[in-house]
Amino acid sequence: MDDWRSYDDVAETYARIHAPRLAEPANDLVELTGIKSGWKVLDVGTGTGVAAIAAAGAGARAVGIDESVGMLRVAHSANGSLPIATALAIDLPFRDGAFDAVLANFVIAHFTKYKTALFELKRVLRPGGRLGFTAWADAEDDLARTWFELVQSVVPREVVQAAMDERLPWRERFRQRLPLEEALMEAGIRHVRTEVRRYRFQYSLDEYVEGMGTWATGRFVRSMLGESGFAAFLGRARAVFGERFADPVNDFREVLFATGTKP
Repeated sequence: MDDWRSYDDVAETYARIHAPRLAEPANDLVELTGIKSGWKVLDVGTGTGVAAIAAAGAGARAVGIDESVGMLRVAHSANGSLPIATALAIDLPFRDGAFDAVLANFVIAHFTKYKTALFELKRVLRPGGRLGFTAWADAEDDLARTWFELVQSVVPREVVQAAMDERLPWRERFRQRLPLEEALMEAGIRHVRTEVRRYRFQYSLDEYVEGMGTWATGRFVRSMLGESGFAAFLGRARAVFGERFADPVNDFREVLFATGTKP
């Protein structure tokens, strides 16, 4: 793995395991944002294109941008008609007011300079345009505790914590409704609304463990252990999860939605 912070090396696994399950909250995000047929929509941090495809399903003309070429390559394979581009949220290659709506699906925790990113998202919205966010809001459960127990058995807790603070600097802040509301209002977004919805994602045990390897902690451990060491680690993880949990796994996750309007 060249850079554990990138999704490039795990894009195909992410698309196979996570994308089908994340379609439900993506569809809900499109609905809550109020996207209408014919609207021009930008999906920031589109990844494999889940939210952009949901917007297109509502009749919008969606465009997806992401910094991961690997994720965009998979998005193009899944939907060759979806316009995509490599770009950063803090420097969007679009004119002012170019879009009727902007979506940011599970990406705000990744923004190193979230205030700059929010300014850019607002800039490319037309007056009266809509902005929609999602963020993970669930607390640690037995599944997550078991995974982190395994991770910390091979990489010291403080090392993992420092890496996550670098890659996901706002993951804890934006798990909560009030800080996300405040951030959007400080950026000049009005009529901000938030709500939390609960989802059940079902995986086979093998899928669940393989899928955990695509998240930030999994990618970091892979970079630390190397390919053969990480394969052995996943084998041990499958054995531990098999001892503690039923197959298939029911993973209950809470998602925070935030929407607003550009004045």
